[in-house]
Amino acid sequence: MRAVAARISDSMTRVIEGKLEVVQMAIAVLLAEGHLLIEDVPGVGKTMLAKSLARTIDCTVRRIQFTPDLLPSDITGVSVFNQDVRDFEFRPGAIFANVVVGDEINRASPKTQSALLESMEEGQVTVDGRTYELHRPFIVMATQNPIEMEGTYPLPEAQRDRFMARISMGYPSAASEVAMLDTHGGVPPLASLTPVTDAPTVARLIAVVRDVWASPAIRQYVVDLSTATRESSALRLGASPRATLHMLRAARAVAALDGRDHVLPDDVQQVAVPVLAHRLILSGEAQLSRRTAEDVLREILRRVPVAATRR
Repeated sequence: MRAVAARISDSMTRVIEGKLEVVQMAIAVLLAEGHLLIEDVPGVGKTMLAKSLARTIDCTVRRIQFTPDLLPSDITGVSVFNQDVRDFEFRPGAIFANVVVGDEINRASPKTQSALLESMEEGQVTVDGRTYELHRPFIVMATQNPIEMEGTYPLPEAQRDRFMARISMGYPSAASEVAMLDTHGGVPPLASLTPVTDAPTVARLIAVVRDVWASPAIRQYVVDLSTATRESSALRLGASPRATLHMLRAARAVAALDGRDHVLPDDVQQVAVPVLAHRLILSGEAQLSRRTAEDVLREILRRVPVAATRR
């Protein structure tokens, strides 16, 4: 488990300079059977992160450039009448891949965004009354720019809730940026990446993550954190039950990547902010005081007690 994850991480960090924590979170979301939203300003490597993960796994990869004129059928697929057989046949859309890279997801219309809901939640697509199973493993890695909002359609709460975690790349350190000039100045960095594992191996790792043990105290701690967000006066909308489930699954993946077969409170605390922050809506008072969802979550993490855990 750790050896394969280390190979994936090492391969990705050859392209994503100085962002080991971001890379590891992306791997954890993949192994936790979640989907990842990468939100940051242009030019910091959002799409590069998604593509580098896709390149390190020998599996099917599709990239979708979200634009206002993109149709739902471009994503899910469409039934086309075949003159030869005198019947309709299904032509799969871009969602039929192990790794789906969605560039600037908030530039597509809400109707097109909603085409992702069933596939992200249930791993299937329904077209003309027929259901088609998607490939396994399956992850959607979508990017969006939170600064330039002209011509965009902000993701509704139901869509954001489908993403297990939201991460931000941030600017690199000076040393990492100098190293980037050396490594990225000539040949495109993705050209040098080769797969270090394959889809069946990733599927086996996902099965290992499912079996990571979480004690009753850990499960209660996860629920207590979600409950605290619902009761917080700084939040108008707290974490959903789906968010609670995602937090535990992400904590299991982090524990497995650390070589453990059980979840610790530290694992839950490590994933709490990226898993919960994008699902929360601040109250008017919190917005006026310039607080962020991350600030509120860190206060909750400090306040909610950690129950004693025993194996």
